Amino acid sequence: MSKDIDPALFRETLGHYPTGVAAITAVADGRPVGMVVGTFSQVSFDPPLVAFLPTTGSKSFAVLRTATAFCVNVLASDQELLCRRFATAGDQKFDGVEWRPAPLGSPILDGAVSWIECTFEDVREAGDHSIVLGRVRDLAVERSTLPLLFFQGGYGRFSPGSFIAAPDPELIQAAQLAETMRSRVEDLAEEFEVNCSVLAKVRWDAVQVLAANHSPVDEPFPLGHRQPLIPPFGAVFMAAATDAEVDEWLGRARNHDEGRRALNRALLEKVRERGYSLLTAKPEVVARHQAVLSAFERSDGLPQQERVVRQVTSELADFFGPDIVPGERYDLANIVMLIATGPGLPPMALRITGLPKQASSRRIDTWIAAICSVAATAEQLTGSHR
Repeated sequence: MSKDIDPALFRETLGHYPTGVAAITAVADGRPVGMVVGTFSQVSFDPPLVAFLPTTGSKSFAVLRTATAFCVNVLASDQELLCRRFATAGDQKFDGVEWRPAPLGSPILDGAVSWIECTFEDVREAGDHSIVLGRVRDLAVERSTLPLLFFQGGYGRFSPGSFIAAPDPELIQAAQLAETMRSRVEDLAEEFEVNCSVLAKVRWDAVQVLAANHSPVDEPFPLGHRQPLIPPFGAVFMAAATDAEVDEWLGRARNHDEGRRALNRALLEKVRERGYSLLTAKPEVVARHQAVLSAFERSDGLPQQERVVRQVTSELADFFGPDIVPGERYDLANIVMLIATGPGLPPMALRITGLPKQASSRRIDTWIAAICSVAATAEQLTGSHR
């Protein structure tokens, strides 16, 4: 025996399930047309089929159906106004909207996350909606960013909490501690004409909480920049960590084979012995890593971008922790030294970047001695705050 379903309750109940928002576009009678749907989904990989469900009385779909092809534009979280424009009736939806034709001519909207151009495979009625099957003919990701979502009658976006951490007491405390060592950090940066920053470990991120930049080489990352702690990065923070924490850190590497794990563990032991880490990656390798990190932040920490960060960061192990041979010259990307903040305080470290190329081993020893002195003073300053 079937139960009568109250339409309002039906809408409210299903409204607790968030949906993506897409603009379906086409060219009909020589002009661009479009509509917004929250019912787009993948149907099949082989053959490649997708679907969306317009209402049977939709005038926009009636026009769109006369086209030979259509394009699904997955809207980005910052395209709510564009979404509302395409959700209204009328012929002015494309006024002032930038777009370009897909291979079959369907409009690709500027700024969309991705697009999928299709031909009509089948259209079937299902109650007060139609099921439109499209065969995928071409597709691409345009902008790797967060998509626009529809939830309980409003628009919003997904917030990947695993990769984005809001300011919290631990971070605020780290920033306050960093301020106590500001003068020493600025003196170090000015004396050697380098960029010097203070990093704080907040869960599995290293956050830049203080910066003094005096190198001719620009510091690419702003104050507050977060970098995931992925081996070999973050080894100084693991120097005094428990075995369980080290195992978790090692497991965050992109490559989990035993050879790479053993290499990262050996690098950690070298950092424990020395008290600091060195990175000698070539400029193009460092630039690639910086570009990937910047893209990661611009994407709001999307899981796909985080996987790229894991891969590129793991590759740095081949340039990490070299033995400095007297008389040789090196291009150092950075030197990082742990600050022993003690129990109850967030782990912190000093980092210098923007170092001149072809530095002699003697000059590197001078930098290390200087950063060690600043770290020792910082430990005394932070100790008074325990």
